[in-house]
Amino acid sequence: MDRAQKEKVVEELGQIFESSGVVVVAHYAGLTVAEMQDLRARMRAAGGSVRVAKNRLAKIALEGKPCASIASLLTGMTVLTYSEDPVAAAKVAEAFAKDNSKFEILGGAMGETALDRAGVKAVSDMPSREELIASIVGCIGAPASNIAGAIGAPASNIASILSTIEERAEAA
Repeated sequence: MDRAQKEKVVEELGQIFESSGVVVVAHYAGLTVAEMQDLRARMRAAGGSVRVAKNRLAKIALEGKPCASIASLLTGMTVLTYSEDPVAAAKVAEAFAKDNSKFEILGGAMGETALDRAGVKAVSDMPSREELIASIVGCIGAPASNIAGAIGAPASNIASILSTIEERAEAA
């Protein structure tokens, strides 16, 4: 890799570190190509990405970034999983680690907050952005459906009263 390519990689990594809601660092020694493709597919489905980069270049890219605290985790064969959603990458990484003992989560960062192994686990247990939006929409939608039911109920009650009166009038 020549100097221009290294500079491009450092710039790309800098963008990742700056724009990601969460970055998880893990060791992946011993994973097969198929297992790594599985991780990439899971991460892509969740809206995240996986990146393997030279630790030295990643450390250079981390300088001055909010998640610079993860520099100490970059030793050995490391892989970065990241997403804009502050929970998605941690969820996928945790689920993948359960299925693959060779995938060892070291820690990560959520903005300026450094996460150890337990911190990544705690973040993965939080609801995702989509789950939060769904619950908020459910809370907002419930009163509206109650109001619609309350507004519609008197009309149906009046209709049933009128039909009862009509039936009585016909019977008499």
